[in-house]
Amino acid sequence: MSMLHEKAGFFDQGQSDPIKQRHEFRLASAKVFRQAECVAKLVFDIETSALPLAQFDAAQQEYIFREALNLADPEARQKRHEEIARQLNLWPFTAQVVCIAMLNAESCRGKVLYIAEDFEEDQAAAGEAKVEFTPCADEGQLLAEFWEVARHYDSIVTFNGRGFDVPFIYLRSALLNVAVSQKGWLGYRYQVEPHCDLIEQLTFYGVSGREGAARRFNLDFYCKAFGIESPKSHGVTGMDVNTLMAEKRFREIAEYCLRDVEATVLLYRIWKERLAGVK
Repeated sequence: MSMLHEKAGFFDQGQSDPIKQRHEFRLASAKVFRQAECVAKLVFDIETSALPLAQFDAAQQEYIFREALNLADPEARQKRHEEIARQLNLWPFTAQVVCIAMLNAESCRGKVLYIAEDFEEDQAAAGEAKVEFTPCADEGQLLAEFWEVARHYDSIVTFNGRGFDVPFIYLRSALLNVAVSQKGWLGYRYQVEPHCDLIEQLTFYGVSGREGAARRFNLDFYCKAFGIESPKSHGVTGMDVNTLMAEKRFREIAEYCLRDVEATVLLYRIWKERLAGVK
C-alpha cells in the first residue's frame, strides 16, 4: 500500500464522505509536475468543443447533416439536425481538444492544459489542488505539450480512452501536424499494458453485451456505485463544454476535466485492488 493510499484512506470501508475524499486526494497531490518523477502510468482525460459550422464548406455541411436532410417530416428533420449538431464535439474532424488533464497514477502530481484567450492568466494559480494549470494559446500548443509529457510514461489509464480520447488526440495531432510521442496506445485490446481502459475492465471487454450483468455504465454511475464523488457533482458535464467555451469560462472547463481524472485515478485504484487479474 502506498503512502498516499494510507494517508488518504481511499479504500477504507469506513470512508463515507466523497467530498472529504476528493479534498484529501487533492492535498496529497504535489504542486509541480516533474518529468523526472514521472513513473509508470499516466491517467488523463480530454475535453472537446465543436468547431464553428462556418469553417466547413457547403459540401461538408451537407455530408454532416445528410441524415437529417433526407427526412421528409420538417419537425423530425429539425430534431435530427439538432441532435447531430450536439454530436459535433465527439468527432475529431468537427471538433478540437480544448483541455487535457493529467495525473501521475503513483505520485498524483498533475498538470492541466487548456485553451484560454488570455493564456498567461493562470500560470501560477494552482490553488489548493496543487496541480499545475497551464493555459495554452491554441490547440496545437496544447497537444504539443501533452505529447512532451506523455513520452516520459510507459503506460496510461483512461476511462473510455480506447474508444474516444486516444483516437481523438491521434487524429487531431495529425490534422495539426503535431508530433505524436506515443503511438502504441491502440494496440492489442485484451491487455492492460500499455493502455488500461477502465471501461473495458469493468465490462470485462464487453462480455455481457449491452444488457447483461457487466453492461456498460458511464463514469458518473460507476463513481456513485463505488463511493467516489462524481466529477459531475459540481453541476458541469461534458455537454456543457461548448457553452463554457462560448462564454469564455475556460478555467471551469479545466477544473471539470481535472475532476474527471481524479475520479478515474480513484476508480483505477479500486479496480487494481479488487478486480485486476480477473479472467
